[in-house]
Amino acid sequence: MKVVALWVYPIKGLRGIRLERADLGPQGIKHDRNFMLCRVEEGEEPLKLQLSRFPQCALFSQEIVGDSIQVRYNVPEEPLVPPCPEQAEVLEVPLGPDITQLRKEEVNLHQSKVNAYRMGERYDAWFTACFGFPTALFYIGDERRPILGTFSPDSEPTPHPKGWLAALSDYMAPGTTTAGEPNWLTFSDCAPFLITTGASLANVSARLAAGDMEMAKFRPNIVLDGDKEWDEDFWTRLTLNGRPAFTLTKMCVRCTSVNVDYDTGRPARGERGTVLKKLMADRRVDRGAKYSPVFGKYAFLDRDVPQDATITLGDDVQVTRRSEERPVFDWPIHEKEAARFYSDKV
Repeated sequence: MKVVALWVYPIKGLRGIRLERADLGPQGIKHDRNFMLCRVEEGEEPLKLQLSRFPQCALFSQEIVGDSIQVRYNVPEEPLVPPCPEQAEVLEVPLGPDITQLRKEEVNLHQSKVNAYRMGERYDAWFTACFGFPTALFYIGDERRPILGTFSPDSEPTPHPKGWLAALSDYMAPGTTTAGEPNWLTFSDCAPFLITTGASLANVSARLAAGDMEMAKFRPNIVLDGDKEWDEDFWTRLTLNGRPAFTLTKMCVRCTSVNVDYDTGRPARGERGTVLKKLMADRRVDRGAKYSPVFGKYAFLDRDVPQDATITLGDDVQVTRRSEERPVFDWPIHEKEAARFYSDKV
């Protein structure tokens, strides 16, 4: 198989950025989801802004220029908020802001908690003007979110084809996540990478009389051409250009974000607004999330991958290990008692 598309989302929830080449790390493609937006109301916890609940996130495009993210608000033909000067401005967000003067605030993303950095009034005011409600921009900085359930490949030891000594060597290999240290996340939902295939997208497109489905709406990081639709459900290990690279642990369950019209910032009209329903017909294949259809697979970078590893369009990817059964989703998204910080003992 070949890599046919690469995506990064520096600010979670906004439109993605297509890449030709990307740096890889234990927390995903470089710069991926280091920032997140929240609705902030006095006396209430910050509420994450995601496309499923706030489809207007799709109206914001982002671009990496030098050491900054340039964010633009694309005003739809039918505006969602009254006009204001900020809508015509380009907001520049530093990729690596100075955190020494930033205050922290608790953020809960799917019960995985973190004390993230508030970027400050300038950024909050711009997003507030464009969204039409109080909004804050958060930065993960040097903080970490825990991985819940058994999503991490370290949750359950996997037999190693080279034997236990080789497995131990792999586990002790250098990386941002050091040997013996639990895997962690930035503001990615459940894993550092989301891998999808063109073969499975073709299956979705075939359900739409109006034309092709956009892969962008599934918000992947790595897109492979794929040999067979839905085959990725059973993948557990992948090589990149002949070298072990990714461990795949869980399937990605889907929500109404796939129904969003990126041009209007609203749920799509007509057939485009029924993609989730169409997938429910035969893609509710995860016993742990039986009411949600599945598209794509969550992945983690193997610990022995070099720190300077990259991925490029056209790279070769091969499946080296498969499972006979599909994995079971067990992230406690709706279990408030499961909420914890990375530093909390399990």
